[in-house]
Amino acid sequence: MHTQLIQRSILLASLLAAPALLAQTAAAPAPAAPAPPAPLSMPSMSGPLSTASPATIDAGPFGKLQVTGILSGFAYAQSNKTSDHTKNADISNAQVFVQKTTGLVQFYLQGGAYNLPALGSPFFTTRDTVSDFYGAFPQGYIKLAPKGSFSYEAGKLPTLIGAEYTFTFENFNIERGLLWNQENAVNRGLQVNYAKGKLSSSLAWNDGFYSNKYNWLTGMLTYTQNAANAYEFVAGGSYNTNTRSTIVTPTLQNNSSIYDLIYTRTGKKYILQPYLQFTHVPQTTTIGVAKSTSTLGGAVLGTYTVSPVFTLAARAEYIGSTGSATDGSANLMYGPGSKAFSFTVTPTYIKSAFFARADFSVVGATNTTAGDVFGSTGTNTNQVRGLVEAGFMF
Repeated sequence: MHTQLIQRSILLASLLAAPALLAQTAAAPAPAAPAPPAPLSMPSMSGPLSTASPATIDAGPFGKLQVTGILSGFAYAQSNKTSDHTKNADISNAQVFVQKTTGLVQFYLQGGAYNLPALGSPFFTTRDTVSDFYGAFPQGYIKLAPKGSFSYEAGKLPTLIGAEYTFTFENFNIERGLLWNQENAVNRGLQVNYAKGKLSSSLAWNDGFYSNKYNWLTGMLTYTQNAANAYEFVAGGSYNTNTRSTIVTPTLQNNSSIYDLIYTRTGKKYILQPYLQFTHVPQTTTIGVAKSTSTLGGAVLGTYTVSPVFTLAARAEYIGSTGSATDGSANLMYGPGSKAFSFTVTPTYIKSAFFARADFSVVGATNTTAGDVFGSTGTNTNQVRGLVEAGFMF
């Protein structure tokens, strides 16, 4: 009798407590899903595009590797074509990025197809670009990252020079600008990096404009005042003469020195980046420079986030060279003593992994030399372009 009473009491208590237990269970928050990995620092990207969260692969003795990539194509139309086409289309990127970002020994590998369109320069097919520039393995290096402020890199490194990166997806605009045409892009060599607090710096010994002759020194010093303001000074140049001449190794620029002063202002919805650039080619008879020649240029780049899926970027530039066609000065642009300006606007749409954007640009030149400018005869002094690019970042 007592046993049955106790059992019935327990059953009644359970029934009375069940609603409260169910309510507590329903109110309890579900475990939070782990945040996706942040985009990696390589390849370097100024925006508005960014790589997707990396896929992680367990590579056994190599540790955990991160893999990202891009697949994109572009089409263009232009006035006053030179050695290229009035309109055409091609692959702009079909690249994979594999990297190890932890531990003492790290590495970065970038491989695939790419195109390198730049204002004021003729287009190359993607096949010719890969063949004549940096090959199917355009960048890759080993990095030693001991604990502390220093790290060390060796391999095919991205240049320290300039405010614009090498590949289309890395920049505000699809095409690189007129100042970029005076800079190198990929260096084979060694680099040491230092970072502590608000100060970071790098020093590199390399082959300049991909000449395979190690006669360049390049240095960069960056002061990050706060999240909104950063200042950067870059200097580099060759310390002896190199007569090599190819598409990727222009003799004059490869024997130059280059100096950049870059300021970056980052707001909630915008990035503004003005910079100044000075280059100098000394008098060197072995490469045909009878009088030392310089360029001085300035540019303002910026991007504004209109909405979560739409941004608008713009770039304005001016660059001039010294000398004249009769005084022995070198031709660094559109004839000795020539000057040029450009303006580019780039609207960009981004939705998840998909992106689509367009460049609308104009280039104008003055003090030119006939045969060195635009058009089939090299006498037109302006060029207008429209270019669209679309693809996926994964």
